[in-house]
Amino acid sequence: MKHIIVGTAGHIDHGKTTLIKALTGRETDTLREEKERGISINLGFTYFDLPSGKRVGIVDVPGHEKFIKNMLAGASGIDIVLLTIAADEGVMPQTREHLNILSLLGVEKGIVVITKKDMVDEEWLNVVIEDTQKYLQGTFLKDAQIIPVSSTTKEGINELIKAIDSLSEDVTEKNTSDFFRLPVDRVFTVSGFGTVVTGTLMGGIISNGDKVEIYTSGIEARVRNIQVHDTTVESAFAGQRVAINLSGIKSANIKRGDTLGEIGAMEPSTMIDCRLNYLKDAQKPFKNRERVKIYHGTKEVLGRVILLDKDVLNPSDTALVQISLEDSIAAKRGDRYVIRTYSPMYTIGGGIIINPNPPKRKRFDKKVIEELSIEEKGAPEEVIEQIILKNSSSFLSINAIANISGIKSIDIEKNIKMLQDKKKVIGFKTSEGTLYCHRDYLDNQYKRIKEQLEVFHKKNPLKVGTSKEEIKSKIFNNNIKQKIFDDYLHILECDKLIKTNNKYVSLYDFNVSLTKIQEDIKNKFIDIYNASGMEPPKTNDVIESIKKDIPNNRIDDVKMVFELLIDTGELIKINDEFILSKKAYENSINLLNDYLNQNKEITLAEYRDLLSTSRKYAVSLLEYFDQVKITKRVGDKRVKY
Repeated sequence: MKHIIVGTAGHIDHGKTTLIKALTGRETDTLREEKERGISINLGFTYFDLPSGKRVGIVDVPGHEKFIKNMLAGASGIDIVLLTIAADEGVMPQTREHLNILSLLGVEKGIVVITKKDMVDEEWLNVVIEDTQKYLQGTFLKDAQIIPVSSTTKEGINELIKAIDSLSEDVTEKNTSDFFRLPVDRVFTVSGFGTVVTGTLMGGIISNGDKVEIYTSGIEARVRNIQVHDTTVESAFAGQRVAINLSGIKSANIKRGDTLGEIGAMEPSTMIDCRLNYLKDAQKPFKNRERVKIYHGTKEVLGRVILLDKDVLNPSDTALVQISLEDSIAAKRGDRYVIRTYSPMYTIGGGIIINPNPPKRKRFDKKVIEELSIEEKGAPEEVIEQIILKNSSSFLSINAIANISGIKSIDIEKNIKMLQDKKKVIGFKTSEGTLYCHRDYLDNQYKRIKEQLEVFHKKNPLKVGTSKEEIKSKIFNNNIKQKIFDDYLHILECDKLIKTNNKYVSLYDFNVSLTKIQEDIKNKFIDIYNASGMEPPKTNDVIESIKKDIPNNRIDDVKMVFELLIDTGELIKINDEFILSKKAYENSINLLNDYLNQNKEITLAEYRDLLSTSRKYAVSLLEYFDQVKITKRVGDKRVKY
């Protein structure tokens, strides 16, 4: 079902609130100060039913220039605007500013309502209508219907309602498949219920019992109750005005400008990449690093605008910019924003967020400008590829790509499949789902691995390779899941680029090559340890005995060959003073397995007798087996792992 929000806009005292009362029969000025002063200060919300049966929400925004930030909070999410122009005054300053804001926020549909028709004669009314038509040329309301009304006599109100009903047919249905997101425009406490927030649901569906996150504080809460148009509902949908009763959070911990959303769905940021459209009626050129007020959703935040592709921005110009914010926001690619001057305050521009979580950019960097241009205008496949390429070291999920790109998850999956078919993107299956990176990133990482291994092999010709952990630490800074790392090494091995064993990595074409003396040393070690069986001599004694038969200039080879035999598994290092030959080690495992197959469990004493060795060696072996998950200790006994 299509959900529609109608909003008012226009200069102060041009009859917005009175018009809404004429349309709905309800008063939206609820504050005592509003009623006393006769102007809207805060946002007002109500609803009414159209002849077609559609129920629409309606937002009344303040017209006074002092309350523009409240107007901006209410304008987010408007589908149809009623631009009110009083017949006795015509177009005024806030008419212009509100129209600029609506255009910057991407509002596309509206009706121009000439209010206070009863206060002027027909001739003057026609002059105002004609002036309004001229003024609206070049705006999104250039072809909008203009309807004069009197909220007092109700003349023209029925015609306006019919026009709203007709225009509502052209409103695009909101995206309920996106994640839930609600910019908060009001917070209050209801006795007996607790914290209540209101806003326009920008995407997705929210239901009773759902857990939500408050962005950007990170506080979590649960939905206790939902109301849409004063009616309690089980779920609310994108495009609806919603009041949500939250449990697990105090009203003091949430404020206008915060956003309710799915837990982990967005990444708060103090930097955004944007397209900035500088208004034609801006009063002066815009310089790099100017401090401005930024409005996004219902939030107002100070920031500085860095011009990325221009030295200065003249009125009606456009530029790629990076905005450095003084407080974090939670945004999506494609979100709209507005900027106003810091002092005095007036609206000067706005546009679309291209990247809500970018790194710090350099000005006039051709690569950066090219990337942003692709993200801004490229086809979904290009945008998704660019996002994956730039974030490959993070190994993004579908949801993470959706958060950055603003593209539906289902479309991301389709485009990633095409990128995988083209061998541009690789997916790694993990317990958290499939995570993606770009092939170029992995190719570059392999170049670094290759360089590291070449240096290692040159320095250590008798080492089978460097440790996997060394590669993980130096190449990936340990910022990679173990399963992804293992799968990546497997890909390189299948491509015959590297070789691996349990602990080590080497280049595929590398092999340890021993000299005649080194071969002799190797054989001496193996002979000694084979002969010693389960009662091996001390390691240093073995090394020293072999050194006696080796020329002085090759003494260092003894230690290197010994370490090689440990690395290759021809000698098994149980601990520093307990080294076994491969033959003795395998025999100790076979005896253990045979015994456990018959008896299910074994004691230390039983294993000692089985090996005909000392208690010290039996303890060391069993503890080693526990470590490598051959056995498991249960009380005083061992069982198969």
